[in-house]
Amino acid sequence: MNDARPLRRGWTTGACATAAAKAAYAALLAGRFPDPVTIALPGGGAAAFALAETALGADFAAAGVVKDAGDDPDVTHGALIRARVSPAPAGAGVVFRAGSGVGMVTRPGLPIPPGEPAINPVPRQMIRAAIGEIAALHGTAGDVVVEISIENGEKLAEKTLNPRLGIQGGLSVLGTTGIVIPYSCAAWIASIQRGIDVARAAGITHIAGATGRTSEAAVRRLHALPETALIDMGDFVGGMLKYLRRHPVPRLSIAGGIAKLTKLGQGRLDLHAKRGLVDFAALATLAARAGAPADLAASLAGAETALAADAIARQAGFALADAIAGAAWEVAAETLAGSGIALEILVFDRDGGLRGRAPFTPVHGTPPRKRRT
Repeated sequence: MNDARPLRRGWTTGACATAAAKAAYAALLAGRFPDPVTIALPGGGAAAFALAETALGADFAAAGVVKDAGDDPDVTHGALIRARVSPAPAGAGVVFRAGSGVGMVTRPGLPIPPGEPAINPVPRQMIRAAIGEIAALHGTAGDVVVEISIENGEKLAEKTLNPRLGIQGGLSVLGTTGIVIPYSCAAWIASIQRGIDVARAAGITHIAGATGRTSEAAVRRLHALPETALIDMGDFVGGMLKYLRRHPVPRLSIAGGIAKLTKLGQGRLDLHAKRGLVDFAALATLAARAGAPADLAASLAGAETALAADAIARQAGFALADAIAGAAWEVAAETLAGSGIALEILVFDRDGGLRGRAPFTPVHGTPPRKRRT
């Protein structure tokens, strides 16, 4: 059956937290919870949220919203986002606290400084605006403590990059638009950027971007890198390189398997299979230029997988992986041009063995024009 329905959008953790906080503050002042509760979105428009739970005490009100991430495979889909609102001293404004399941920032380099709850700037702005809206209706200043919690957030955070980024004890409250777009690469690229920011703030001079866990573990062993230096770039090598061109570090290693780095060497900055497969005719041409005999090049052109091509080359005693690393270096260096970064490419096999390498070489040239990824 061909299901051609469009993917359903959802709501960010920040939007859910804002809705819960607005409902709780309204109840704190008026004694009843608006349900559903409507909030303004940063890009315009509004969204309404049903409340999953409420609680009202003498000096606090609390509300909970179940996050609906739409059709996006978000780890927080279905999580209960709670806000507890209580009075703060006059002039305090909105004070943010991390409840159970919301992390605390422990390292510099993130949008929120160390010692603060991991509630990002846009969700904070959304919550302040929602509190201000209710305060204006009741003629009060809106001085409150807003404590955000996420049920099971500490466990869910283990599936994210938060521990590596120095966010301890739970999840982050995220979102720049309030809307989750299914299968968007924006969240992953944002994590890459924050990882680079944290590494730079920690004084790290050598970082490594890896396509997967095996290559990440291998490059970490090879260079004895700290965890803070490791960037889980996945398929988004272009996103990492473009950010590093604007925010450089002295040395960069790119590590991956032979198939992913072959695609990089063939000019692809998004390595996902949906963006294209390995071009084996081009791989054969690359091998021939690197000195492979004509019969070997012909065999490579007929290979069905990059691993099979590597096996053919190995049997013939030809260093195909080195040629692939060299081609990948050229493509990555074009994107990094003008940064001065010393770039290295490392090709690992499925067991973490080093199969090919383009050694550290400084990137020169002028910054490239915008190119297709």
